[in-house]
Amino acid sequence: MVARRSSDKGSGGVALVAAVLVVLAGAGGAGGAALNSGASGGGGAAPVESIGVRKWDAKRAARGGDTAGAMGHLGVGISKQAVKQELDCVANSFGQVRDFLVRTPCTSLDRLLLAVGDQAGNAAVVSVVWVTFPGRNQARQFDRVIDVAGSGDVKPLSGGVFGLPEVQFTAAHYWSEIRDTTITIAESEPATGRVEPDLLDAMTEVAAQLPRP
Repeated sequence: MVARRSSDKGSGGVALVAAVLVVLAGAGGAGGAALNSGASGGGGAAPVESIGVRKWDAKRAARGGDTAGAMGHLGVGISKQAVKQELDCVANSFGQVRDFLVRTPCTSLDRLLLAVGDQAGNAAVVSVVWVTFPGRNQARQFDRVIDVAGSGDVKPLSGGVFGLPEVQFTAAHYWSEIRDTTITIAESEPATGRVEPDLLDAMTEVAAQLPRP
């Protein structure tokens, strides 16, 4: 498995619109916690563990498929989630990424969108995309393309489906991983209120550990 962080990938930002199957999820983890890496549960509460410590536990939960538990370790709760499975990678991509997929078709495309938030109105959107190829060599070649700044992207699902302002995924908070023949691409963006950059980075890295649906 190869992990590659590309916080400088930024493709300029594209407003994304997609038809999705929406699945409402009860708030998971610590839904009342502030979307702030330094926040504590209330006055006089014990000091919160560092984001690095929480991220370690969150990754372990994510690898086991516990999405709500993974986000809960980071102090955020899932309010809504959407998932879509399809085969057409070309129609759901753009730029050099799309050009690659025209020449090298994928075998499956799975996309997940999470809305996370707190009771104070702070919210973020986390996208996870899984692109699978016939072999490992194609997956490695695709990884080299998608991790380049300005190369395009596989379109995340739209945040508008959650009733949140339309989200522009800029790749400022971006993480990709290779697992066998599948590339996992995770991105996070703030939606409303205040969301700390280090928390957005942590949510992105953790989300990239989730197994394909």
